[in-house]
Amino acid sequence: MMSAMTTTSPAKIAPARSCAYTVLRRVFERGAYTDEALNAESRELEARDRALAMRLAYGAVQRRGTLDHLIEGLAGRPAARLDPPLLAALRLGMYELLYLRGSPDYAVVGDAVELAKRDARAGHGLVNAVLRRAAREGAEALLGGLGEDTPERAAVKHSHPEWIARLWWQELGPEDALALMVADNEPGEVALRANTLRTDASTLAAEIPVRTHPDPAIPEALVLEEPFDVHGSPLWKTGAFHAQSRAAMLVARTLDPQPGQRVLDLCAAPGGKTTHLAALMGGSGEVLAVESNRRRAGSLARTAERLGAGNVRVEVADATLARPEGPVFDRVLVDPPCSGLGTLQARPDLRWRVTPEAIAEMSLVQAKILAVGADALCPGGVLVYSTCTISTVENERQIAAFLDSHPDFVLDEMLSTLPHRDHTAGFFIARLSRS
Repeated sequence: MMSAMTTTSPAKIAPARSCAYTVLRRVFERGAYTDEALNAESRELEARDRALAMRLAYGAVQRRGTLDHLIEGLAGRPAARLDPPLLAALRLGMYELLYLRGSPDYAVVGDAVELAKRDARAGHGLVNAVLRRAAREGAEALLGGLGEDTPERAAVKHSHPEWIARLWWQELGPEDALALMVADNEPGEVALRANTLRTDASTLAAEIPVRTHPDPAIPEALVLEEPFDVHGSPLWKTGAFHAQSRAAMLVARTLDPQPGQRVLDLCAAPGGKTTHLAALMGGSGEVLAVESNRRRAGSLARTAERLGAGNVRVEVADATLARPEGPVFDRVLVDPPCSGLGTLQARPDLRWRVTPEAIAEMSLVQAKILAVGADALCPGGVLVYSTCTISTVENERQIAAFLDSHPDFVLDEMLSTLPHRDHTAGFFIARLSRS
């Protein structure tokens, strides 16, 4: 007589955790960008699960440095020597246990173990043991044991590469450096720029189905106070607004283009500042938007079309090469490639990608583009140099070197924003005039 065979169904894993785990693997094993990986992996999720997956993935990527330090202490081995599926499951589970605390510990541990079983041939017992121990010791004990009295210790506690912690410690001072690193691990602002070619901020605020508040210094700015599907909104599709940080909006405001002028925008994609310039000009005059990448240039042109910025002309060209027209522009915006250290809230994996060597290389390119922009500016015109980074070699020292070699320019204004102080992205903006 044959005995009945029983089969065990695979354990059901919470969809948000499964998605976040896959995103972690794509980011750290294949070099994917967190936002792109999340968009690809979360298409089938319900809105609530997608929001949780985003929080888990973004948080675990941002906190990788702290998580790996604690995992190594609990596992007794270097994180880099762990099988990638095990490490991804451990990072995900540790992040939720230590920083979210919304679900029962057994559910967090159980799903992490099942994820490890799914992709690793062995080692899920280690995941179980490490996470159970972390749950027993608790977030207060594990995180409370981390110091922040030196750049190196602060880098571990607040999950930044040591070189970034040392850079800000030296340039900003310990207090601001610590506050900035803390802010980098929190959600950044979500702000909209009312497209004044089509509407105004007060009208837009009445039409958006979530709470917002204005910025008294930027009339077209609205800061969202609740989650909002920006790109799914009909208002976005009809060009009523563009998603943009208030710091980025300050760039076009500082350049202050006037109706009828000729404006040159170097390194213009993705087009937020370009179309803001066009709107400030009331759709008159011309904004020549230069972008070297043909695909990005095409996206920029579509953005201008969506926003009704008919005075924008897109040109595919290398911004480091001299302009053939000569000094014919009334305003010039130089917004060159930079290290992006002011945008770590919104770009969770960037801190693990950028290097000091890359900054040194970028500063040379920035100087070239700044010189090209200066040569294209007519006498009496205004040039704005802006970056979305917090690094003196790319900012203050770049402007000082430019002024030393360009005696016909004067510095009108220099300002910066910091996430922990201004609650927006970290930007540097310098306004210069040609005599």
